[in-house]
Amino acid sequence: MSEGPSTPPDMVRRHRLSTRLWHWTNALCLYALFTSGLGIFNAHPRLYWGQYGANFDTAWLTLPRFGSLWTLPGSYDLALSRRWHLSVALIFAFALLAFMLWSLVNRHIARNLALRRGEMALRHIGRSIRDHARLRLPTGPAALRYNVLQKASYIGVIFILLPLMIFTGLTMSPGMDAAWPWLVDLFGGRQSARSIHFIAAWLLVGFFVVHILMVVLAGPINELRSMVTGWYRLPAPRDGEDGA
Repeated sequence: MSEGPSTPPDMVRRHRLSTRLWHWTNALCLYALFTSGLGIFNAHPRLYWGQYGANFDTAWLTLPRFGSLWTLPGSYDLALSRRWHLSVALIFAFALLAFMLWSLVNRHIARNLALRRGEMALRHIGRSIRDHARLRLPTGPAALRYNVLQKASYIGVIFILLPLMIFTGLTMSPGMDAAWPWLVDLFGGRQSARSIHFIAAWLLVGFFVVHILMVVLAGPINELRSMVTGWYRLPAPRDGEDGA
């Protein structure tokens, strides 16, 4: 990586432009999808397993309706919530596909997210868990590399949770039921797909909360700068450590 004449030696390029664009597009899309999804959920705040689900069927989960603060458009309007949800879902799905394809081309996945053999050792995983529990964050050049827990969580979100949201959402669409009827069978019915969609959405919320917490602990200004401009200041090594 090249540095200009006035670039401090501890400032390095961290995130590619494609990663930064997808990160912020994804963040905006997920906010709109989650809040509009809650607006849709308010029309029938009960979840079922199987093909059918109605007021007289037994729900596995019943919740109170979410307030306007949590929903898009901010008031109970099922039609408008659906318009928001379906419009943003198209942007979200194609942005995810573009990011996946480009990450294969520029080898972002192979370089930064692929799990190495040594990282899968129980001792290595245990040490990473202990470091996180003690809030012992990496310093120096080691801060540029994702640890095994970060890799596993990013892989799980990008390649499992996000596609799961897309396909369960398609399963709930009557039009897609006619085009791809195998989706209904794959998820065990439209109501099962709705339940999985709901669970996956809240798992993404959990990931978001942990992600924001780690950003705050690692230094929010430095982390935000790296995701906006690409430039990242390496944290100074602790006493007795070289940070490698």
